[in-house]
Amino acid sequence: MARRSFSLLLARRYLNPRRSMLSSFSIISLIGVLLGVLVLVVVMAVYAGLERDVKGRLLGFTPHILVSHRPMAGTTPGVDDWRRDSAPLKGFPGVESTAPFVSDNVILDVDSMQKPVMFRAVDTEDPSQVAGITRMLDRDHYPDSTSDMGLDDRVVISSTLAEQFGIGVGQTIRLYSTRNFEQVMSAYKATEKPPVREAFADKWKKVNDLLTQGWKKHGDNEAIATTSLKEAYDLLHELWQARIREPERVLIQNVMDAMGEAEPDTAAGIHVFTKEQREAVDKGLAELAGTDADKMDGEILKGLKEVVLPKEALVVGVYQSSQMALTPDIFMPLPLAQTVAGLSDTVQGLSVRLDDPYQAAEVAAALSAKLGPEWQTTTWMQQYEAFFSLINQQRMMMYFALSFIVLVSAFSMMAVMFTVTIQKRREIGVMKALGATSGQIVRVFVYQGMILGFFGAVLGVGLGRLVIHYRGGVQAFMRTIGFDPFSAAFTGFTILPAYNNPGEQAAFAFMAFLLCAFAALVPAFFAARSDAAKSLRNL
Repeated sequence: MARRSFSLLLARRYLNPRRSMLSSFSIISLIGVLLGVLVLVVVMAVYAGLERDVKGRLLGFTPHILVSHRPMAGTTPGVDDWRRDSAPLKGFPGVESTAPFVSDNVILDVDSMQKPVMFRAVDTEDPSQVAGITRMLDRDHYPDSTSDMGLDDRVVISSTLAEQFGIGVGQTIRLYSTRNFEQVMSAYKATEKPPVREAFADKWKKVNDLLTQGWKKHGDNEAIATTSLKEAYDLLHELWQARIREPERVLIQNVMDAMGEAEPDTAAGIHVFTKEQREAVDKGLAELAGTDADKMDGEILKGLKEVVLPKEALVVGVYQSSQMALTPDIFMPLPLAQTVAGLSDTVQGLSVRLDDPYQAAEVAAALSAKLGPEWQTTTWMQQYEAFFSLINQQRMMMYFALSFIVLVSAFSMMAVMFTVTIQKRREIGVMKALGATSGQIVRVFVYQGMILGFFGAVLGVGLGRLVIHYRGGVQAFMRTIGFDPFSAAFTGFTILPAYNNPGEQAAFAFMAFLLCAFAALVPAFFAARSDAAKSLRNL
């Protein structure tokens, strides 16, 4: 029993050679390991907390699965009747709720300052969506914030936007739809041109000739050659497709509609018009011949007021945004979002929320199989794939970089153990002369490293968890001395979030323990190989 415990007893004796608590060498080595493990535990716990909270925020308003309808190529994707189309999704295994999805951009105007911003629609009738916004509200800086938007023009904005523009709860902002620009530009360019009869004089003359000549009586009706009618129709269609004023486009469409109502007589090669149909064609041509450009331009510009005038919205809340994740600048009720996105009563897709967001891939596959090829599903993992990939890469880099702190501590311990073995050369020679084996001598110093590694790792984990527990006070102290590396404006959190992962922290401690044991093994190996006689002579 004595021989088996000889190495351990001597290792403990070397740790406190003067019967003090620990020697200075031991304390230095212990503190090095402790600090290395402490930094690893604190930094990775904070990093894990930030990641979890950012994910929690994203999942609070992001669709767990976005279902979009694409009927055919060349058509605008969208869902015309989202209540009807969402009915089959309700009750589907794993689905908690469904809601309409609209996300786009607008021009924000505050006191003549403009900025393009992104917005997201909120179905205020869905309690889960409203609750997700409520959890994000920054009531520390904006105590009057609320997520109660109702169906009115009331919005919740990000803290970043509020700080940039000096917006507070209760203020009014203006929103210009970016979907108006194409319509506005097209209208203005059309007003620069003369009327159709002047801009396309040759085609207009040809249409008039074809539709005023060549008519023949056909009983009580009138008829015109099919070839003439087709040629006139094709010319009118070319005019309709050209960049012309909208009132003229409507008149051309009326003439084409009247021409399309004629009855074809294939055998005779004619189209037969009733008296009323012939009068409708003549009336349309007469109106086109008498259009007033200035009057039409006035009607066009007057109509643009409905398009260009901004929507005014009341700010009822401010949520704490973060530079670590891309979140919408504005949350607004669904009716307002449909208006500024130019969607009328349609939506861009269906937002599906799940009981377990991490089962999104499996549920999405099942939904795709059920809904068919006309529907496309996108999970929140796919939507934020690049973002989470970056987070994983950053985590691995943090592991790699911070592990070097423990590695440096282990090398420091190795240097200390080399010094100890040199100091103990005489004692090593005596032990070998008395019959101690090389293995026993190796174990003496390895046990020292293991003891220091064990207590350094345990204390490092314990103190790390203590720092995490009191991180709010630590942050407050750092702010009082003017040092705030984790500002709320960047992280989105007044107090840094943290998550203690016992398995991860145990792995840190075990890694430190193994490195310390290996650090002690190298000098111990060289000490055990020394010649006893030379050691006794201290050569």
